[in-house]
Amino acid sequence: MQKRTIYKSVREVILLLAVAILSISFYSCSQKSEKSSLVVKKKYSIYVLGKDGKEYIVETNSLDSGKILPEKQGVLLNSKTMDRDIIVKNGSYYHLNRKKAELSKYNVQDDSLHTVASISLKDFSIENYLWVGKDSLLLTGLDVKNFSQTKFVLIETGKMSLLNSDNLAIPQPSGKFTSMSIGFAELRKNHLFIGYTYHQKLGSSNYTTSDTTYIAELDYPQMNLLKIDKDTRSTYPGGINTVQSYSFNDENNNFYFMTCPGIALGNRPDLPTGIFRIKAGEERLDKDYFINISSSLVNNHAYGMWYLGNNKAIIRSERKDLFKGLSDHYSTAHFEFYLVDLSAAKILKKLNLPLDKGTRRECVIVKDGLAYIAVNSSTEGNFVWIYNPTTETLNKGLELAGNTDFIMRIDKLNI
Repeated sequence: MQKRTIYKSVREVILLLAVAILSISFYSCSQKSEKSSLVVKKKYSIYVLGKDGKEYIVETNSLDSGKILPEKQGVLLNSKTMDRDIIVKNGSYYHLNRKKAELSKYNVQDDSLHTVASISLKDFSIENYLWVGKDSLLLTGLDVKNFSQTKFVLIETGKMSLLNSDNLAIPQPSGKFTSMSIGFAELRKNHLFIGYTYHQKLGSSNYTTSDTTYIAELDYPQMNLLKIDKDTRSTYPGGINTVQSYSFNDENNNFYFMTCPGIALGNRPDLPTGIFRIKAGEERLDKDYFINISSSLVNNHAYGMWYLGNNKAIIRSERKDLFKGLSDHYSTAHFEFYLVDLSAAKILKKLNLPLDKGTRRECVIVKDGLAYIAVNSSTEGNFVWIYNPTTETLNKGLELAGNTDFIMRIDKLNI
């Protein structure tokens, strides 16, 4: 009887220990699960160039206030494989490494940038991107060697798989023109509109641009060329939109795009920077619509355009009296921001912001009726300013300090 009692007690102790271990294990797992479920996806992404040449990505939930030191709160990037010409969506970053001829998808994990997946893209230089579905990314671009053959690539970004790719039937440059550029791609039902122009080489590192804006219309997804529209009121439609935005649709699906003939893009400064329109439901350029930015109160060329809502847009223009040429175009603070009335086809006013520096930047986010504008000021520092179009007020928001030299871009990350 005594032995049975001892054995029974031992069994009970073992069972109790087993239950305790299982309980602890279950609690630990539940804690991990609860902790992981509490991980908050950051809303915004900021790409920073440091004073020492280092580059960072900073993710944050607010642009309204605070101070960020990228060297402490950011993710240090490998500048050999990463650059500011990225596509940002749903917490992921997409970037084409030309040397490897790979488009990679990245996520920030544990304070570092991780490669999720890659896909081979040979002989392809991205000019523009367009999301044609939730996970369907259409890339338009050119051949790497001569920049004379237009191409497209359609990718399913969930699995990072290639759906389709081919050359586009857009005429290649001829005569004195040796290369070309694609400035925008716009999809309307089964019609794809691609804005482009041609370039003439003037020297080893100098070029100029045709005086004509071209818009090719293709059927989609077959990609057969249907027609080509032309306009000589301005040239160099749009620009590489992985670097800066130049086009948008308004609430009524009117499509607007900016031309950029200034020295930093088209190098045809004799022609005006302008805003064009393709009206909703139309399949051709609106020949009666044109905003001549260069002959307005701006009186300069501009690069970059963002839709504010309610028929208003923000443009970023250069001050030709403050820089000498391309040699100091990027480093000199000379950019101003203006408010445009699209319905009235006129420039309304200059926003009271410090002079900005950096030739091409993705520097405006519009959220909940407010415009968040990143400004690199030589006198006031690097801030995200908040413009309220209702009250017409401007206030300083988030500051990028520490090693920050330039705010290269700001993006919606998980919104």
